[in-house]
Amino acid sequence: MRIDDAVAVVTGGASGLGAATARALAERGATVVALDLARSIESAETVPGLTYAEADVTDADGLGTAIERAAGLGPLRVLVNCAGIGPSERIVGRRGMHDLALYARVVGINLIGTFNALALCAARMAETEPVDADGQRGVIVNTASVAAFDGQVGQAAYSSSKGGVVGMTLPAARDLAQHGIRVVTIAPGIVDTPMMATVSDAYRAALAASVPFPARLARADEYARLALSIIDQDYLNGEVIRLDGALRMAPR
Repeated sequence: MRIDDAVAVVTGGASGLGAATARALAERGATVVALDLARSIESAETVPGLTYAEADVTDADGLGTAIERAAGLGPLRVLVNCAGIGPSERIVGRRGMHDLALYARVVGINLIGTFNALALCAARMAETEPVDADGQRGVIVNTASVAAFDGQVGQAAYSSSKGGVVGMTLPAARDLAQHGIRVVTIAPGIVDTPMMATVSDAYRAALAASVPFPARLARADEYARLALSIIDQDYLNGEVIRLDGALRMAPR
């Protein structure tokens, strides 16, 4: 699907996977609106064709307003959902039981936030004119994680949220088929994002060595290139794609 005359929305678009994807979409000629929290936008890189808007994916009204404004810039054709968090806590640990509020927050951002953006953008996409003889109107790319399949110790909340994104993929694609909207999910492995900057070099090296091939951390631009490829491949729909170098996570 061509995007050089279209609007693309990227949640979590000010850093990491979202920032790389927002830049790549802008370079392809799309009008890109990157949604993120204010503190993330303050240090975000500005490139032609890319603008930032403050929005919280757990705030239905605020997110709806931001997406409505983005849709006012032209036909909304693309959503890439990258907003997410990944705290770790055992179900029963040294400090007691897993904090239920933390569990709810992780699911609220990673799963409910993803669905919120998906539904809001799909409603706008459905109002646009088809771009081809097949009736295609838009593409939605969600972000899960290999933790959806290989959750490690302390990842009950994170794995639950990302497993929900995986489980949502096919029914969402089926629901939106009548509107000409495709839905595909990427499940990244270990990606070299700002979140990884807090760990030691030795730990990073150990993580890289655990990847069968290539034995390194993934780069954010590799995620972005896959997202663009999904947009280009009109027959790719309802699928979850692992981007992990054949990694299968150990228990810890």
